[in-house]
Amino acid sequence: MFERLREDIQSVFHRDPAARNAFEVLTCYPGMHAIWIHRLSGALWGMGWKWLARLVSNFGRWLTGIEIHPGAKVGRRFFIDHGMGIVIGETAEIGDDVTLYQGVTLGGTSWNKGKRHPTLEDGVVVGAGAKVLGPFTVGAGAKVGSNAVVTKAVPAGATVVGIPGRIIVKSDDEQQAKRKAMAEKLGFDAYGVSEDMPDPVARAIGQLLDHLQAVDGRLEGMCGALKDLGSNYCAKDLPVLRDEDFAGVKDKDDSQVG
Repeated sequence: MFERLREDIQSVFHRDPAARNAFEVLTCYPGMHAIWIHRLSGALWGMGWKWLARLVSNFGRWLTGIEIHPGAKVGRRFFIDHGMGIVIGETAEIGDDVTLYQGVTLGGTSWNKGKRHPTLEDGVVVGAGAKVLGPFTVGAGAKVGSNAVVTKAVPAGATVVGIPGRIIVKSDDEQQAKRKAMAEKLGFDAYGVSEDMPDPVARAIGQLLDHLQAVDGRLEGMCGALKDLGSNYCAKDLPVLRDEDFAGVKDKDDSQVG
């Protein structure tokens, strides 16, 4: 139990830069509270105590503003950011490392018994206000844009936006994988970054990530050559990028916007 708790807290630090310490996450993150309450209600549901499970689930909804049916299946390191207004139906299935933002609905489109709600595979990200409706699968690593309405299956690695949801990029090629790896190394979430998108800023960021990938590979090669020559130069740590170093730039941009 404590191992899962520690894993949940670490997942918050990995995906929310506003998290400062474990105590703050334990006491001030309703998304975490909703998940922990769901584990209790889900266990009761599995033991056949349906009414008590629904009562516990309803308490969690009252406390957090997040409604998770006790019959829903939730994987590890599930992260709900902000969370208010989230609804997750009875037959929904959520894989590992999935992220949901506020106002998301994982709902059904019929009153028939059986599977009615979507399945989200590992690593899926669903943006604020999005509605994923129906008994289909959203593939691993896919992203659903804010306020999108998705009623059909989504391939792994795809990005879906709009009403009705449409796929704008399927990032399963080698170049996209390299960009994602470099973005994660820099601490930048390249959400929806693709040269298929019409946004010139997105294209520019993609080109920068390509350039950084090439520079990074060249530096690793140089460090390997220096090591073979007996030098320990590459053992030195790189300088840390601090938020305060960019405070002046941010203030300047804010004043221009105002």
